Amino acid sequence: MKILENIIANTSLLFTEASSGRTIPVGKLYRSLGLNPVEKGLLFLYNDNLLHSIETLLNFYGTAHTIALLGQKLHPDFKDRLEGEYRPKYIFDPQRHDIEGYTLKEFSDTVKIFIKDDYRHETKINPEIKILLSTSGTTGTPKLVKLSDEGLYQNALSILEYMPILESDVVLLNVPINFVYGFSILTTNCMRAGRIVCSDKDIMQKEFWEDMDRYGYSTLGGVPYLYENLNRIGFFSKDSSSLRYLTHTGGTINNELRKIILSYCKEYNKEFFAQYGQTEAGGRMAYLSTQGLLNEETSIGVPVKGGNFTIDEETEELIFSHSSIFGGYAGTLEDLADYDQKPVLRTGDTARKDQDGIYYITGRIKRIVKLFGIRLNLDEVEFILKNELQGSTFACLNDRDKKIVVMYDHKETDPQAIKDTIKNKLHIHPQYVQTEYIESFPLSQNGKINYPLLQNLQHENP
Repeated sequence: MKILENIIANTSLLFTEASSGRTIPVGKLYRSLGLNPVEKGLLFLYNDNLLHSIETLLNFYGTAHTIALLGQKLHPDFKDRLEGEYRPKYIFDPQRHDIEGYTLKEFSDTVKIFIKDDYRHETKINPEIKILLSTSGTTGTPKLVKLSDEGLYQNALSILEYMPILESDVVLLNVPINFVYGFSILTTNCMRAGRIVCSDKDIMQKEFWEDMDRYGYSTLGGVPYLYENLNRIGFFSKDSSSLRYLTHTGGTINNELRKIILSYCKEYNKEFFAQYGQTEAGGRMAYLSTQGLLNEETSIGVPVKGGNFTIDEETEELIFSHSSIFGGYAGTLEDLADYDQKPVLRTGDTARKDQDGIYYITGRIKRIVKLFGIRLNLDEVEFILKNELQGSTFACLNDRDKKIVVMYDHKETDPQAIKDTIKNKLHIHPQYVQTEYIESFPLSQNGKINYPLLQNLQHENP
């Protein structure tokens, strides 16, 4: 258990519940549940990023159990389907008071876990599988990524090579740990930082900023949507004295916002790390430091230490190699019997490499459509709109290869300006562009725009 061994070795590490101020050192948090270290089974942990979730995670991580990290806000039907398919021995879900076929047991003053009444070992779970993370949405088909402790540890080491974590750092878990980015924020900072603050608040809540003043966060992390919202509320117009650096992953940030962030970093002496990663690689695969924000285009930078990129000459698909690559997908309990780690990961993203060895994501293979014979990258359309029309978030959908649907969330945005921009930049006639205002975009568990849900809504309301 290399991840856990390195966390425990950080003996000065403290965990704090933001809302209550309750603080407990790592030495007391670990082994607080009295678990059998050699017992092997499956735990479903429905995470809320609060201290009891972290306590449950660390204690089960120190056993032979496999942990499925899932979002607490998953749709009840999705929970039922997953639990019916995998029949876990343990379920941690503070939102529920009873689950049919399970008995709720108190493991500590703060942790209660459901135990299956008639549990039996139906499938021998491969010992390499330590963590399972979902790649599907809140109502989609269950698809779990199989990750090993060794792979997660190697990815953490790669991140620690460039991430400026200090022993004095106070780190907020503002990214859900059931999202691989959030999980790697937890593990890397637990291995080196001084305090982890557990919270379920977001930047649009007053309590978030009160807690930031109270604890003095050293870093914040998020996807583009978070940084767009930070800009809207004026975050980059003043200093946050405790903050040393920001991290980002999950897509591109428009040119104007990049300039704003760069100006903020220069004026207030902050660092910014743009990163690229996928669940199947155990976390982060590439990074770009603050100066990279000066680039004309958005780059993902260079591979993390120990990693390597190649580009498929025919499809332009980006291919990644690293010891952190996953051991396959699981859709059933029986799939947990195997762990098949491949030498490379086909990312599904198209990319290019410049003469300086810097990589750029040019699109997503599944987001490339043909509109009346014209090959169109919907990610590129969004990027162009973000750069040309400031102040709005855009989401582009494909309407049966007959038109593009552009959704935007800022009332002041002129729909005609959207059509004119697409016409002028991409030579698509306005009659093939449909615009729709949306008050707020539905987000997936990892904070990104939930495209499958938007597409379903579009099909329901053509």
